[in-house]
Amino acid sequence: MIQRTTRMEVMKYLETSMDTFLDTFLKPVEEIWQPTDFLPVSNHPQFINEIQEIRELARGIDDDLLTVLIGDTITEEALPTYEAWLMDIEGVDQGEKHGWSAWMRAWTAEENRHGDLLNKYLFLSGRVNMREVEITTQHLLRDGIDIKTAKDPYRSFVYTSFQEMATNLSHRRVAVLAKNSGNNALAKMCAFIASDENRHATAYKQFVEKIFTLDPSEMMLAFEDMMRKKIVMPAHYMRESGGKIGELFGHFSDAAQRTMVYTTQDYIDILNSLLKSWNIDKIDGLSDKAQVARDYLMNLPNRLQRISERISIAPANHTFKWIYG
Repeated sequence: MIQRTTRMEVMKYLETSMDTFLDTFLKPVEEIWQPTDFLPVSNHPQFINEIQEIRELARGIDDDLLTVLIGDTITEEALPTYEAWLMDIEGVDQGEKHGWSAWMRAWTAEENRHGDLLNKYLFLSGRVNMREVEITTQHLLRDGIDIKTAKDPYRSFVYTSFQEMATNLSHRRVAVLAKNSGNNALAKMCAFIASDENRHATAYKQFVEKIFTLDPSEMMLAFEDMMRKKIVMPAHYMRESGGKIGELFGHFSDAAQRTMVYTTQDYIDILNSLLKSWNIDKIDGLSDKAQVARDYLMNLPNRLQRISERISIAPANHTFKWIYG
């Protein structure tokens, strides 16, 4: 155990194992799936017929589910913002080609395929106003994010652990709903994306787990701080053409709640999962302040559960510009 650690010391220590993290949680470029593996090949004789099949099946997608799929796509397409944030946290040297910078770039490269695949699918579906989607994506990139982590790696890895679990869940649920409607192609796309997100979540959770062994009190305080602020989704500034910053995200969240793709209960379940994964109730060597933070964290799920029971599901009262008709 490192004594009297600083965040920089912890990051440097973890960086010595980065090659192992890369080999364990990310896949070689030549072996991992690519978007074209799931889409019609343009020089194939059945190209037009395959596009027509995509369009026919897309007609059966519920409007709320399609809204969620579009919002998930836009979230994935705002990847440059997320990479810029991660490359700027303490302990990451953008000028290096190894260590943390290698992780951030390799993670970005895997994530980049998600938006690419879903964007192409939406374009081919014939149900989506792609110009409106592109406007929302451009706005989101211009408006950025404010996830309350600053440059702190501890808070950042709490956020990424939570967020990657949430995106895994969202994509997996869309896959199930798509399969239930007979859209096996879309189900397969979303299932593969969810699998990536699950690997990434496991990696970030392991980063936090190791930090708890090196700097338990500061890691506990960082975890508490993030949960007090609440984990906001990276697309919380989402808007449509002519709209104000952030005003669309609530409508998108309502659609996710109505479809049960991502709910208030899921937020609580993810928190419970992290508390269990990191053995929060069993961590030793905490300062008095960190022990108070742990008590807050252990009591938080029940508190959120009581609040969630008073929340009602909003009706579909917004017409998204993203969807034709």
